[in-house]
Amino acid sequence: MAHIDEAPRATKPGETAEAPPQGREKKLPGRDRFTVVTMVTIPLLLVLGLVWLPALLSVVLSFGKWNGFGDLDTIEWVGFQNYRDIVTIYPAFWPAIQHNLIWLAFLFFLPTLFGMFLAVLLDREMRGSRIYQTAFYMPVVLSLALIGFIWQLFYSRDQGLINDVFGSQVDWYGDPDINLWAVLVATAWRHTGYIMLIYLAGLKGVDASLREAAAVDGASEVKTFFHVIFPVMRPINMIVIVIVVIESLRAFDLVWVVNKGRNGLELIGALVAQNVIGEATRYGFGSALAVIMMLISSIFITVYLRNVFREERRG
Repeated sequence: MAHIDEAPRATKPGETAEAPPQGREKKLPGRDRFTVVTMVTIPLLLVLGLVWLPALLSVVLSFGKWNGFGDLDTIEWVGFQNYRDIVTIYPAFWPAIQHNLIWLAFLFFLPTLFGMFLAVLLDREMRGSRIYQTAFYMPVVLSLALIGFIWQLFYSRDQGLINDVFGSQVDWYGDPDINLWAVLVATAWRHTGYIMLIYLAGLKGVDASLREAAAVDGASEVKTFFHVIFPVMRPINMIVIVIVVIESLRAFDLVWVVNKGRNGLELIGALVAQNVIGEATRYGFGSALAVIMMLISSIFITVYLRNVFREERRG
């Protein structure tokens, strides 16, 4: 006997109709799956090969002595001796730490705050604001090495603009008592525009109704910014703090161009370069310095990520 499908049962009063079975989720076509896998795999491999693998190798190499010649089996493993030597008998280490801290404080209290001030001014859509934005941002696209050469035109003892104007013979880059501050001024010229652009982008994303509500309550522009706008931009503030910390730790290009990080311009990044690619070629010692720098920067990055995840959970 042929099978006859039953007609759907009528729903009695008070009963709810059963929902139709859900269909299977649609799968991406093979070509789209290949595209997605490729877009994820290639950046992942690049990060692993160019960031994590060298970082892990630096950690391993920091426990040994190796001059770069010979096979890897010629490495002499010395444990924590490189780290002990760095903090006890390496005279350039503690001045480098001090100079990096000065670099951090200077970037935070002068060019960062000035960049924020410029962003607030340019956010008011003043006349010619696009021209000012371009002018302040132009140094950001230049490398720090090139900035060092540009500021040599100002700081040169014999032909520099500053000495010509004031009739002096100051060796701005050569005097260990002032060359750090001269380099910091050159760095601030670039850093200010970078921070200005970040805060300007953040200000553009602030809800205009917050400003209107503050104006209705009679708040001044200064009070509106510090009590309404600035707290809303907390994620931007955290990003800026991390950027300032990283910039102060990775400072290398400018001082290397000036005098290879010597004679008053000792920085951790320059010490790493001196020991890895300089005359000493002490790969283990230089790797230990790089690990110390990596650990210091990781502290601030961890604090930043912790705050980001906390904000996401609250949201």
